[in-house]
Amino acid sequence: MRIPNATYRFQFHKDFGFAEAAGLIEYLRDLGISDAYASPIFKARAGSMHGYDVVDHSQIDPALGGEEAFDAFAAALKSSGLGLILDIVPNHMGIGETSNVWWTDVLENGPSSSYAAYFDIDWQPANPQLENKVLLPILEDQYGIVLEDGKLRLAYESGAFFIYHYDTSLPVASRTYSAILAHQIDGLIATLGKDAAAATELQSILTAIGHLPPCTEADSEKLEEGRREKEVIKRRIVALYQDSAEVRNAIDSTVRQFNGNVGEPQSFDLLDRLMDAQAYRLAFWRVAGDEVNYRRFFDINELAAIRTETPEVFQATHQLILRLVSEGKATGLRVDHPDGLRDPTAYFNQLQQTQLGQDAGGNGVGNGSPARPLYIVAEKILSEGEPLPEDWAVHGTTGYDFLAQVNGLLVRGASRRAFDKIYSDFIGVKSDYREMVNSRKKMIMLVSLASEINSLSHQLDRISERNRHYRDFTLNGLTFAIREVIACLSVYRTYADAHAGTVSETDRKYIASAVEEAKRRNPRTARAIFEFVKDTLQLNNLGRFREPDRQHVIDFVMHLQQVTGPVMAKAVEDTSFYIYNRLVSLNEVGGEPQRFGLSLENFHRQNGARRKNWPHSMLASSTHDTKRSEDTRARIDVLSEIAADWRAALMRWTKLNSAKKTPVNGAPGPDRNDEYLFYQTLVGTWPAGSLNREELAELRQRIAAYMQKAIKEAKVHTSWVNPNDAYVRAVESFVAQALSAESGDEFMNDFSQFHSRIAYVGMLNSLAQTLLKMTAPGVPDFYQGTELWDLSLVDPDNRRPVDYAKRKEFLDELKLREQTDRAGLLRDLLSHWQDGGVKQYLIYRTLNFRREHAELFQRGSYVPLFAAGKFRENICAFARRLDNRWVIAMAPRLLARILPPGPPPLGAPVWEDGVLPLPHGAADSWHSILTGENVTACTIKDKQKGLPLQQIFRSFPVALVQSGESAITK
Repeated sequence: MRIPNATYRFQFHKDFGFAEAAGLIEYLRDLGISDAYASPIFKARAGSMHGYDVVDHSQIDPALGGEEAFDAFAAALKSSGLGLILDIVPNHMGIGETSNVWWTDVLENGPSSSYAAYFDIDWQPANPQLENKVLLPILEDQYGIVLEDGKLRLAYESGAFFIYHYDTSLPVASRTYSAILAHQIDGLIATLGKDAAAATELQSILTAIGHLPPCTEADSEKLEEGRREKEVIKRRIVALYQDSAEVRNAIDSTVRQFNGNVGEPQSFDLLDRLMDAQAYRLAFWRVAGDEVNYRRFFDINELAAIRTETPEVFQATHQLILRLVSEGKATGLRVDHPDGLRDPTAYFNQLQQTQLGQDAGGNGVGNGSPARPLYIVAEKILSEGEPLPEDWAVHGTTGYDFLAQVNGLLVRGASRRAFDKIYSDFIGVKSDYREMVNSRKKMIMLVSLASEINSLSHQLDRISERNRHYRDFTLNGLTFAIREVIACLSVYRTYADAHAGTVSETDRKYIASAVEEAKRRNPRTARAIFEFVKDTLQLNNLGRFREPDRQHVIDFVMHLQQVTGPVMAKAVEDTSFYIYNRLVSLNEVGGEPQRFGLSLENFHRQNGARRKNWPHSMLASSTHDTKRSEDTRARIDVLSEIAADWRAALMRWTKLNSAKKTPVNGAPGPDRNDEYLFYQTLVGTWPAGSLNREELAELRQRIAAYMQKAIKEAKVHTSWVNPNDAYVRAVESFVAQALSAESGDEFMNDFSQFHSRIAYVGMLNSLAQTLLKMTAPGVPDFYQGTELWDLSLVDPDNRRPVDYAKRKEFLDELKLREQTDRAGLLRDLLSHWQDGGVKQYLIYRTLNFRREHAELFQRGSYVPLFAAGKFRENICAFARRLDNRWVIAMAPRLLARILPPGPPPLGAPVWEDGVLPLPHGAADSWHSILTGENVTACTIKDKQKGLPLQQIFRSFPVALVQSGESAITK
């Protein structure tokens, strides 16, 4: 099994395909990367910029170059010694266009489709009008209005009929063709004569259509016969249409009649009746939240969930994936959104066993742990204190947990109360984050995910009706209880075992805690209904149901578990993170915004736990999904160290910008909370140094686009669903005026002076988190382009093109100069830190050292170290040890209050007589991997040795030192 040394994430799309990535392999290898890490590469919706809307799992996306280009890319990686991790999407597929043949077949044939069981569709929903239909919320207005406006059009194409809504093509079921073909048959027979060949052929076709099975047919033989006959019918229609001008004219005329005349409502009755006969029901997109009856990825109508738990779906969606792994073209997998799967534990086991079933035995980690022969990481968002399930056959997460951990280390925890007051004073109200999340989860369940909650409550209502102990619980009561319990659940989901009918002790505690909180919040609601929900979710009452009903109980629990994750994600990541703006660098995927800072002790404890339990988990600091890039967060973190200065700056800026606001419904827009977000966003994204007019215009455009997204995600004054154009324009105007190109603008001048201090300390924070990521237990992951400074915001801002020519040029110069004049190189890197070369150098030196000592970082122990005296809280340090080999990483933090103005924080002027005590048995002599300098340990007291900080940080702001004279490298 291959364990990556360091991964580099590529975002593939039509403008950056396999050929472009292949041209960067040598650069990645020189940088120290061991494995390329690809966004989804299977055929996606046309024009997709991310690949998560896969439409065909059996085909490598032609837009990226197709299989031939992929094979060349994979071969080039292999010849250079690099591996390839593929990002796979087992939970859902893109359904927004006809290129998804499975979905198209479902729309045409309904429950009788060969692929009906592939998708998670409720064919018997609460609304009886949707029985055996799929609700398609794709219309821009009410169905009747869209129909009578002529925006739904019937079309004939090559023996088949389709309904078009703009460019969207929807199939007409073959069994309903008779409504079209028979519409003018009497006149046709009168014209041709009843014995004419064309007339008899058309009547024969109509007879054949009448024998097609209905969409509810379940007999497999009849269905297979019907599929064959359907294709024969279409070929016969093509031939008849081509051979008979009279039939052709009749069909074309009928299509025109069905399409009606705008202004004549009754002329659309024919098309309306035809639409009603289909296995889908078109609807206004706003009704999706209430009635959509297929499980979606979150609330995205164009992404439909698939039932990967069924063997045929697993095989169909994973055949190509597993072939690429078996051929050595892929060496690992990243699994997207496993919390959407019915049973993630079973899925990961199946994935591992299917690939290496013949030799999977013996690849486990001992004591009954699952086999892990293939490197797999799971995109799992862990809540505070939540462990990754031990029975998952994976090697860890994609690294959001580490991201929150290392970011918290750079936030000054002692400033929490000061920031609480600064924030509440500025926005004029005190915010309780826990209450906010609870209320936003309820809002999400009442609006965008209401259909999922309605489905669950009806499911539980049917279950309760089958048991005399529970039948008195009403539908309304159960709906309320389900919402309240989900709102109080502190984790994304639980993981009941459907096969064993059991719930782990960990999950039982999460469920019990959620129910207790729900009861506390609702003292007027009967406790019995909450107890029923708890007993059901914990499967305590399974034995109280008759044997035939027990599977229904388990199905309900498994279904609910698939819903709680989207509720949490939409309420937290996509809503609360845009409202609770106290310190927005904490508002990150996997983070806990209410937790202000992380102690050194907790940082080391979490690293030690990861080394013990998940030593090969990914360590991320930026991803395609992060709300802000690593360097943007590192900048904003600095504010936590200068609370008084931040408060003073806010007071000046809001006064200077007050006239730039626009009245909206009697209040100035943007409001104080959005204004507060705007200032932090500027702190994080403003480039170091001065900007010319073009650069300022680009930044202004980026900030404006971000603020537009932020205010709509917040759903306070406006939203994607119900846009408030007046507020949107007010925010847009405020950004444009605040970021004026006029040289005399007071706000811009004031901000620039304030920012120069922030940017410098933010640079040091970035170097610190980068070093810690590369040396802590786990596999460091680098998002594309972040080897230089990357001051990005949430997507699409973080998916802008990367200037690889610049990065390659920088690296070539680094490699050349370190051989001849490393000391001069380091001075230049630090004096020109604004260009990001200093970060690239740190990555290049550390990753190449890590590659040469892979065993030390993969297997070495983890030893926390603490500086002595006044700098104890300012140095994060630890040793990695394997046998008698030692390496120590040292990263300064919280420097804003101790840095002298002027030169970099090097040597005695900053670190004075500070020292890092060494553990017993450590060496006397050490060699710096970054500077090439040698350092000798000093004696502190009682014969304990230590490393003098002024020597360690003599030439570079962070340090990585190796023990022993033999460690001296070129």
